[in-house]
Amino acid sequence: MNVIDRFLGYVKVDTQSDELTNLTPSTPGQMIFAQQLVKELIAIGLTDAEVDSNGYVMATLPANTDKELPTIGFIAHMDTSPDMTGHNVQPRIVEKYDGGDIVLCAEENIVLKTEDFPEILGYVGNDIIVTNGKTLLGADDKAGIAEIMTAMEYLIANPDIKHGKIRVAFTPDEEIGQGADHFNVEKFGADFAYTMDGSDQGIIEFENFNAALAKVTFKGRNVHPGYAKHKMVNALRVANQYAIMLPRWETPEHTEGYEGFYHLVGCEGSVEKTTLTYIIRDHDRDRFERRKKEFSHLVNKINKEFPGCASLDIRDQYYNMREMIEPVMHIIDLAKEAISNCGMEPKVEPIRGGTDGARLSFMGLPCPNLSAGGMNFHGRFEYISVQVMQNAVNVIVEIAKLVANK
Repeated sequence: MNVIDRFLGYVKVDTQSDELTNLTPSTPGQMIFAQQLVKELIAIGLTDAEVDSNGYVMATLPANTDKELPTIGFIAHMDTSPDMTGHNVQPRIVEKYDGGDIVLCAEENIVLKTEDFPEILGYVGNDIIVTNGKTLLGADDKAGIAEIMTAMEYLIANPDIKHGKIRVAFTPDEEIGQGADHFNVEKFGADFAYTMDGSDQGIIEFENFNAALAKVTFKGRNVHPGYAKHKMVNALRVANQYAIMLPRWETPEHTEGYEGFYHLVGCEGSVEKTTLTYIIRDHDRDRFERRKKEFSHLVNKINKEFPGCASLDIRDQYYNMREMIEPVMHIIDLAKEAISNCGMEPKVEPIRGGTDGARLSFMGLPCPNLSAGGMNFHGRFEYISVQVMQNAVNVIVEIAKLVANK
């Protein structure tokens, strides 16, 4: 089966994750998909294919050479983002894209416009897979799964290509930050691995944000508004005062590259009690720590004006994997060489987010991220190039070949 047929089948399985269930996997669709993938892994000839009780799929492509080689791994996640429904995904291929706007749903006037998403102009002449404008596509990260599966099948069908032992894993709940929670690194047994979870082709990512989640709660005092002078403390207004004390330009919509930010992701409240939920992000560890201290400083400032009003709950989520990758930079050089050999220009870029690979790197499995090819993740305008997906398959195969030949 080719990578496109696989992908078009995978996206029709609803695997949207849900952080509110407190289960692993967080939704039943992920376990259904995991069981489907195990059957496919067995059918194409991998060994040790299994899914555990938490929905983690692992399998082995045995070495076909007697040379002592490192065991490499390839990892992708099964879930899709909670930000947009993944139910009843209806993909469509736009053949030989001509560079114009793409109408996703004429009835509801949903159009993928080049003005809004100019990056798509880099795919003129390619075959583009899009949605019908009513769901996300699921290229994040079912493209990665399809690419890994297709590369393994190709290596099995071409035994003249020598390779060492390769381990494959498909994980649940990456989109809600829990993809590495129950990953058994020792059982996986790889010396290093790559997540196939990046966007545009040729990209290599081994730097990601340091990340924290902060909840600032404001306790108010409600009094009849007609008699509230010098008595009422409106938690909503105090929360608003706190929010505007943070730097206006250090938000996602005003930052790029290595620039960090504060991002208000939730506001829930009333006069009596209001909670602001933020995510804090920065590639630099020192700046990251200063950002967290700024939250504490502003809470203290609020409490000087409104004693006992504000409280802070802050916890780290993950860290920049760079410090874990730098001692093993040969795995980055390996990826660069593979991408170049496949006719593309390798591009090392920082991740403005996080991946399972970041946490796995701190768990003892160095795991940078490579391109799977999807664009506009987490929304109705998600798309992916057929040709880019095939290129990703080629890169996986080339990495296996290079490890055996070195």
